[in-house]
Amino acid sequence: MHSPIETDAIIIGAGPVGLFQVFELGLLDIKTHVIDSLPEIGGQCIELYPDKPIYDIPAIPVCTGRELVCNLLKQIKPFAPQFHLNQEVSTLEKQADGRFLIGTSLDQQFLTKTVFIAAGVGAFQPRTLNLEGIEAFVNQQVFYRVKDPEQFKNKRIVICGGGDSALDWALHFIGIAASVTLIHRRDDFKAAPQSVAQMRALCAAGEMQLLIGQITGLESDYGLLTGIAVTNIDGEVHQIELDSLLLFYGLSPKLGPIADWGLEIDRKQIAVDTACFQTSAPGIFAVGDINIYPGKKKLILSGFHEAALAAFAAAAYLAPEKQIQLQYTTTSPKLHKALGVSPATFE
Repeated sequence: MHSPIETDAIIIGAGPVGLFQVFELGLLDIKTHVIDSLPEIGGQCIELYPDKPIYDIPAIPVCTGRELVCNLLKQIKPFAPQFHLNQEVSTLEKQADGRFLIGTSLDQQFLTKTVFIAAGVGAFQPRTLNLEGIEAFVNQQVFYRVKDPEQFKNKRIVICGGGDSALDWALHFIGIAASVTLIHRRDDFKAAPQSVAQMRALCAAGEMQLLIGQITGLESDYGLLTGIAVTNIDGEVHQIELDSLLLFYGLSPKLGPIADWGLEIDRKQIAVDTACFQTSAPGIFAVGDINIYPGKKKLILSGFHEAALAAFAAAAYLAPEKQIQLQYTTTSPKLHKALGVSPATFE
């Protein structure tokens, strides 16, 4: 075991709110490390709707989840945060000197003065298809997320699910894939109504196929997945040939070890003081969808506001004897220097 990495702040969660937390802390000269259970930066925006438009980010009429994350990464670049991905925070222990010793599922350790929990609704795990033998094809022909849409070009694709992700990708691959078949266990969808209407129109036009039923078997040949068996509500079995199987059963959020850290929990969310977004444990803050308070709204822009107040509270926590000055990025030479810009940039 290596010596713990020492830092001012650990941010748990690399979604939009966690990334903006880096920015707000950076303006106050607080150095950060970011830990996330997902294999890439972006949280729900990248996992659930990377190419779906977002309309309620102030001053940005429309952007995709991917564009939002990319812009946030550009914004925090001057502060050089270090990211530790594909690992969960498994332990958190307060030390005699007031700092927190954090351990992860990859056996990394951190010694930090403050902790910011920006873990959305918890650590995401994809809901998987429980079918014998399927594991052999995962990330080869069976996928729970789309990282590179180009790899499905001219392929016979079967997509399972009834939510936005399933419908969005089914519509996206029309005209790109050799064929698109959508499977859902019932003829009732949770996706946006316009997406459902578009899907039904494409099915009526013969440009894609919809099957109501559940996957009950796999067919393979020489180590390759060649098809699936789908059983409908009447017990009839349909055989479908395929090249790729995309499963969008949703992501299962788990509060995980956070529930054991002695924080005040309300309905699987962390209670906070809205003056500073500190939890019931001094030095530990919670921002974004993970927290709860009267009037809470689970919006990205609300999380941005929470991150700003939490940063100022952390600065006061770290240096109680120091008066924290409110400075503006428009006029402050100190902040211009931290951001690597000059007043001329804004002329």
